[in-house]
Amino acid sequence: AVAMVQRHAAKSSVIVFCELALNGYLLQDKVYEDAWSVDELLPLCKNSTECDIVIGAAMKEKGRTYNAALYFGGGELKHIHRKLHLPNYGMFEEARYFFKGDQIEAFETDYGRCVMLVCEDLWRAQTMADVAAKQPEFVYVVANSPARAFDEEGLDIERQWDALLKSLAHLSNAYVVFVNRVGFEDGLGFWGGSRVITPQGKSEMTLPLFETAVVHVSPDHRLHDVEKWLAKID
Repeated sequence: AVAMVQRHAAKSSVIVFCELALNGYLLQDKVYEDAWSVDELLPLCKNSTECDIVIGAAMKEKGRTYNAALYFGGGELKHIHRKLHLPNYGMFEEARYFFKGDQIEAFETDYGRCVMLVCEDLWRAQTMADVAAKQPEFVYVVANSPARAFDEEGLDIERQWDALLKSLAHLSNAYVVFVNRVGFEDGLGFWGGSRVITPQGKSEMTLPLFETAVVHVSPDHRLHDVEKWLAKID
């Protein structure tokens, strides 16, 4: 992760990685052994002076492990979001290995007010309302969504995610940045398809399915500020 940041920092304001990017998804009984403490992530912290970093990791705190998203910026850890909703059905067993977080919080960055979510967090109606109430400018959603439910029209799980992300953008009037794992891990395939959704619910950028890629996106943040100001006048 540090090498990736160093390679792209000069051309980036914020670099976003997927859920559990520092560990991998199928940790199971090794989760506490592989989990990170905040102090162990000092190299990422030091490398956030040129650009901000959003990254997923298994974190250990006071004997507990959390599936977390971390935001580094300006050489410091600005926020940790601990995944609230741990899937425990079908192929998912996260509730066996992680403790759940307890709230969604907004935090300030050099690029605006932000909220972070981890994968299953978004699949709850209450999450949409909670995020909208925070009035963020950017919502970062990091995920490890496996490929499933293929049909004649393509990948059904991708269509479901797209609908959720666009609804979140509309309701929160924010840019939504979705980064999903891609590739295979112990036979489990992740479909990728990372994307950026505008506050109007339109796809500004969508990466291909099942392909690794690095892309730079430049949301028109100033235009969005004007739109929010006009909305307040109305």
